[in-house]
Amino acid sequence: FLTLSKNDAIQQKTADLNKISLFIDISDQYPIAFKIIWALSFDHDIQQQLRSSRVFMNKLTLLKEECKNEKLRKIIFGILWNLEWKGLDRTISSEVNDGKTFDIMISYSHKDEFICKQIYEELTKNGYRVWIDFDQIHGNVMDAMAQAIERSKTILICMSEQYRRSNYCRAEAHYAFQRELKIVPILLQEHYQPDGWLLFLIGQLLYVDFTKYEFPRAMELLIQELKAPVIKETQLVTTQSRQDINSIVSLSHGLLIFPENIHEWTQIHVQNWLIGCTLRQMARLLYDFDGPSLHSLTELITNSNSQEILTLLQEDSLRRLNESISLLEFARLRTLLIEKQRLMEVKHEVKNNNSTFNIFHQCHMM
Repeated sequence: FLTLSKNDAIQQKTADLNKISLFIDISDQYPIAFKIIWALSFDHDIQQQLRSSRVFMNKLTLLKEECKNEKLRKIIFGILWNLEWKGLDRTISSEVNDGKTFDIMISYSHKDEFICKQIYEELTKNGYRVWIDFDQIHGNVMDAMAQAIERSKTILICMSEQYRRSNYCRAEAHYAFQRELKIVPILLQEHYQPDGWLLFLIGQLLYVDFTKYEFPRAMELLIQELKAPVIKETQLVTTQSRQDINSIVSLSHGLLIFPENIHEWTQIHVQNWLIGCTLRQMARLLYDFDGPSLHSLTELITNSNSQEILTLLQEDSLRRLNESISLLEFARLRTLLIEKQRLMEVKHEVKNNNSTFNIFHQCHMM
């Protein structure tokens, strides 16, 4: 189940059936349950279920302080990070607490360490200030990761199946997305096709395929991509040559099909909808929302005082993104959600009227 727990559909099903309590119950006897809980805790609904368990939260607090097992302690920090626990100590590692800033942070699975070391060395030769965790930081690894991201301008996402399966890598990538770092993906595993959370994160970006080119040529393309300006929504994409277009590949897999029922939307659907509506800040704030979560937010916005909702979102934005919420984006989000709900109600009413008409028509014909 450890591998399955990293699947978005499995996470949602676990949340819908409220089965997270099963893993909480066996966590004392089987420590691997904590690793499963960490993987599941990337889901918004499961986060709420975990926070509501006072016994489990107290257990995490105790283990954070007293656990002697270094690997388990890192997992505990990872769960608490996902739950945005306010009591998490901000003990900064000396490896990133020296005031330095970085041009690039390399985010990678340690199974790809050899080629990532080569990339690191080439980038530093070219004058880039690069942060990479070679020694696997001890202690509060999540805070060390956060500090590195906050002091970097660009994050290099080293894509492979092992990267997608890594909870550490997922946390890094999501936090970099929230902090609005420039994201540059590179492909390190031959024939690998990103899916799930990784596809959602970099689905519209260009990537450099290190499995297709010799290392020197791949590095040339990577440096070219690093030097390229961040494309804003109003900018046009320019290219230097036809060869460059073919060398850097797009991960877009065509238009995303949106289910008519918002409850069937995944996190990918919600993110694409928000970005498509030019709600960039909301996309970062609601990065772990799926359809049911968005529907719940619609209910709150529709039935509650707008100022109260804005205040709550402001608190979440400061905690999650460390920035004030845009009043313009909130107003637009509120309008779009209310319009969407009204449209769904109209469609439902029309469907019911058609059903009633069909029944009446059949009775009349009898």
